[in-house]
Amino acid sequence: MDYKLIDFPIHGNHEGKLVALEKNNEFPFEIKRVYYIWDTVHDAIRGKHAHKDLQQVIICVKGECDFILDDGKTRETVHLNNPAQGLYITNNIWREFTNFSKDCVVMVLASEHYNPKDYIHDYHEFLKEASCNR
Repeated sequence: MDYKLIDFPIHGNHEGKLVALEKNNEFPFEIKRVYYIWDTVHDAIRGKHAHKDLQQVIICVKGECDFILDDGKTRETVHLNNPAQGLYITNNIWREFTNFSKDCVVMVLASEHYNPKDYIHDYHEFLKEASCNR
């Protein structure tokens, strides 16, 4: 499955920490869109889609949650709870996220602007697409 965890360099000292994301350093693409999600019910299931072309880096900047990733062959769960680590997901991976802590804030950095035509919302359609891309 085409994803990885990226550890970002932490700058700072005992007074506080800072992570800077810069194109071509620790970051795999030019950022064209940023959004964040918070105040989510613990057992809600968000996402439930795949992207045809979009790449994303997801950072749990506060709290914790689980990402369930599926490439049509395998399903894996990735636990996010470190604001200095990002989950890099390429295209054609079904994603869901759940198990939100009460204080969870998730920030998503995307390689493209919002395009509704890039989304696959139906899991069975995703499985068909995934089998064609093998």
